[in-house]
Amino acid sequence: MQRPRHFSMLREFQLADWFTLGNAFCGTGAVFAAMRFLQDGVVRDLMVGMALIPLAFIFDALDGRIARWRKVASTLGRELDSLADVISFGVAPAALGYACGLQGGWDWVVLSYFVGCGVSRLARYNVTAETLADGGDKVKFFEGTPIPTSLAIVILLAVAAGLGRIGDELWFGAWQVGPWQLHPLVLVYAVSGSLMISKTLRIPKP
Repeated sequence: MQRPRHFSMLREFQLADWFTLGNAFCGTGAVFAAMRFLQDGVVRDLMVGMALIPLAFIFDALDGRIARWRKVASTLGRELDSLADVISFGVAPAALGYACGLQGGWDWVVLSYFVGCGVSRLARYNVTAETLADGGDKVKFFEGTPIPTSLAIVILLAVAAGLGRIGDELWFGAWQVGPWQLHPLVLVYAVSGSLMISKTLRIPKP
């Protein structure tokens, strides 16, 4: 008689993988916080969502350190890490930006571009990690900025929210460009996304 296989996948998780799931949990919470702010207009909800991104960053930093400490790096762990990073440092910052007032048609395009760049950046890293490691067990440098650098955007948005410069009060206002609005502030997402997919920018990996 075959034994039940309930939770069999969870049994395969290493300690580092649980920290990775903590990263994903924080990113998902930030998205829900942005949605709740749009529903109720309570700035505290927005600030809670923004606070979850630095926490996700901490989980992201710890999972790699724990995996190296325990010497249990795996393909599953690498894929989990990438998926969690897409949520916490790609989708969540875009959702928080939208909640802060980046809601023009061109803003949508730029925010989608930003998320697409983050996804592409992580996919490229996964398929080139062994080459970049140059025969070692650790990647020596990043091609393009790592997706967690979007934390800087979230900090910028948190400052804006704290000063009441969100919604109609967003810094630099809004421009009407053809049929849609563009908030110049959204261009920080365009710059961040472009730096992620750069092949000429190399950053030493700590």
